[in-house]
Amino acid sequence: MESQKTLSYTEAFSRLKEIQRLIESNKLEVDELEIKLEEAAELMKICKDKLYTVNEGVKKIMEKIQ
Repeated sequence: MESQKTLSYTEAFSRLKEIQRLIESNKLEVDELEIKLEEAAELMKICKDKLYTVNEGVKKIMEKIQ
């Protein structure tokens, strides 16, 4: 898998949805479930960080036009 630090928001979010489907299928072994949950936590952090960065950028733009 591509390094998670280089994933775009869309890629990270898509992977999160994929993991969600896997978990909801109830077909994962316990060990695999733990691995998927750890990956999901990393992906959520990536999404959160990217959203924060965009939000800060929007705030700066709005300050310039006011």
